[in-house]
Amino acid sequence: MKPKDFLRNIDRAKVVSTIRAAEEHTSGQIRVFVSRHIQPDTMKAARRAFAKLKMARTSGRNGVLIFLAPETQALAIVGDVAAHEKCGDDFWHEVVEAMERHLRQGEFTAAIVNAVQKVGAVLSEHFPRQPGDRNELPDEMVEDQ
Repeated sequence: MKPKDFLRNIDRAKVVSTIRAAEEHTSGQIRVFVSRHIQPDTMKAARRAFAKLKMARTSGRNGVLIFLAPETQALAIVGDVAAHEKCGDDFWHEVVEAMERHLRQGEFTAAIVNAVQKVGAVLSEHFPRQPGDRNELPDEMVEDQ
């Protein structure tokens, strides 16, 4: 599927509201990034996007990037050091597999929304929101050009 077709089928407002709702319960930061390019190494591309979005600059080092590359039909999740320490590869793979099931059924928004909800729930367990916590990163879905 072409990225523009994928992006046309995403309810961005629902994705953003889900990110905001998830972050109400955690100091963790969640971002969603959609690449419009062929990504031969999805994880490497996701890590580049993570760096470009300055996700390692959060105070708790608990940011999580959900990365989608529709042109190559690939997904990746990157967690900053604290988030990865608590969640780990097994959890990231579980979230990716659930997303793949939704995507195969053409449920593009549901794939992202459910991933954000799963990540948000785990982040809230390990990094519950504290007084004084603030939203450190924008909640909007990001896409490269």
